[in-house]
Amino acid sequence: MNIEYVGRHVELNDRIRAFAEEKLGKVTKFLDEPVEARLTLERGKHGHLVDLHVAHRFGVLQGHEEAEDLFDAVHDVVEKVEKQARRERKKFLDKRRRAARPDGEAEWPVDVLDRASVGSGSRPRIVKSTAISIKPMTLDEAALQLEGSRNDFIVFRDAANQKVSVLYKRRDANYGLISPEA
Repeated sequence: MNIEYVGRHVELNDRIRAFAEEKLGKVTKFLDEPVEARLTLERGKHGHLVDLHVAHRFGVLQGHEEAEDLFDAVHDVVEKVEKQARRERKKFLDKRRRAARPDGEAEWPVDVLDRASVGSGSRPRIVKSTAISIKPMTLDEAALQLEGSRNDFIVFRDAANQKVSVLYKRRDANYGLISPEA
């Protein structure tokens, strides 16, 4: 990442540069290289004004903040641009996932059988039937989704190999993964 510093009525010392570089490091994890940043620091009548302009491969992010303390202003403007970068990255990934999805989301039927009807020689009786949407996601994303779910399992399309897998909660509070053979 290339950072250009512009100081107007502000002395640019190594402490300010190191602080800004550390904060801007958080922004770069959401952006693809090459990244160019211009940080303008200015002393105004009522405090410090900080402008941040970040140009990357897919566009430009901008932020403007004013605060009494210069470091607070830098922190706030970087936080604002980081939020923009996070939102832009999420939009990009969602767009890629939608493009990779064939004919919408696939669905799997799930049938719940009556316990008494199984093994008695008669035909199993279906008590409840549900359709589950199968979304493409990584194993980590599936685990996070399972944490917030009221179900004990999640059916997903593994983003690494495009195969349908099932992640489920085990009785010992760990997770189990069922995936098809290669």
